[in-house]
Amino acid sequence: MQMTLKEYLAGLKGKTVAVIGIGVSNTPLIKMLLRAGIRVTACDKNRREDFGGLAEELESLGAELRLGPDYLKGLDQDVIFRTPGLRPDVPELLSAQAKGSMITSEMEAFFQVCPCHTIGVTGSDGKTTTTTIIASLLKAAGYHTFVGGNIGRPLLADADGMEPDDWAVLELSSFQLMTMDLSPEIAVVTNLAPNHLDMHTSMEEYTAAKKNIFLHQGTADRAVFNYDNEITREFLEEAPGRAVSFSLKQELSQGVYGKDGAIWVANDRGRRSVLPLDGILLPGEHNVENYMAAIAAVDGMVPDEVIRKFAAEFGGVEHRIELVRTRNGVRYYNDSIASSPSRTIAGLRSFPDKVILIAGGYDKHIPFDVLGPEVVAHVKHLVLTGATADKISAAVRECAEYRGEPSISQYEDFSAAVMAAHGMAQPGDVVLFSPACASFDQFKNFAQRGEAFKKIIYEL
Repeated sequence: MQMTLKEYLAGLKGKTVAVIGIGVSNTPLIKMLLRAGIRVTACDKNRREDFGGLAEELESLGAELRLGPDYLKGLDQDVIFRTPGLRPDVPELLSAQAKGSMITSEMEAFFQVCPCHTIGVTGSDGKTTTTTIIASLLKAAGYHTFVGGNIGRPLLADADGMEPDDWAVLELSSFQLMTMDLSPEIAVVTNLAPNHLDMHTSMEEYTAAKKNIFLHQGTADRAVFNYDNEITREFLEEAPGRAVSFSLKQELSQGVYGKDGAIWVANDRGRRSVLPLDGILLPGEHNVENYMAAIAAVDGMVPDEVIRKFAAEFGGVEHRIELVRTRNGVRYYNDSIASSPSRTIAGLRSFPDKVILIAGGYDKHIPFDVLGPEVVAHVKHLVLTGATADKISAAVRECAEYRGEPSISQYEDFSAAVMAAHGMAQPGDVVLFSPACASFDQFKNFAQRGEAFKKIIYEL
């Protein structure tokens, strides 16, 4: 029988606990543990002055803080909660584990105590939009729904307020999944392409982490895979439960597919047209795929008319091909979430005409060669900035399709790059900020980067 959150916390009493990372997901965890009377050491690489009043607040609740460069030194607590951004095989964690420490995470603990139904979504691209669509459809159909993981809020503290018929919809990253040994009832993998290779040792390790979302399912559970993606198509044979595919490119005997300008569902009950493509407000084929994945996940729980009504009204998630402003006939789009070439390619394919593209950022050590031909096909001016500017420029110039167009310019300063793109734009043009890279060379995260772009555009 599954334990409750109350029982889980009771099992930690009398033990020493360390929480690594005082961020969005772990701060509520630290506070919950302290309020339950558990001794907590909160560790973070940032210095005290970076936390403002939070450091004093945690200390007032009884936390011991270990901050700065030596934050991992001397880890020997009975239980250690790892932040997803820290590899589980760093020497300090391996040493603690060898001495008897149990290494876990907020998400692993949530799966141990969650009393309700669960849907998990992972993939290289489309996770947040697909998670949002699934959760919104369930809510619209009348289910009490919680949203967490990489979006929403940490759900561990909410577990005692969940009922068996509720749904928890979770966006799960490869970093969270690396050490997971429990899987959601419904697992969705949107796609896989090289990503986060600055964190993972190889594409094989990255793929193995993603597979944990379904490998620990039961035979009655459901796994949803992108049939058009070579990597995820192979997962069909590995799913312990019922595997369901979705495809833009071909009609499926079982699954969700595109045909005659609509999304269709085929299952043991027959075939039916669920959603006309021209009824989807969000632009781009990648968003059709996001809807296919979501429909495969909620099939049998959400009526088709609810899906159609939602699709006609849902305008998308911030920083995802977000129309910021139209000025002097030029449309400016913020796609800051695009931290990989595949994501930027999807964005480029969303527009019928060539765009002015602003790209570049932090180097995650992923290849850009696939981006070159797409830039040639879909971009009239390429404006580069950030640590990867030279690599992206080389990928475009060296591809076989390049004949001197698009024009390519580089700027060290982000604002200068945006203003340069603005200066190139003529009425009727689209300026698309879709970096194909992470943000960490100049910004805290993709959201801060997107806000910086929008601020510049609003001030034009």
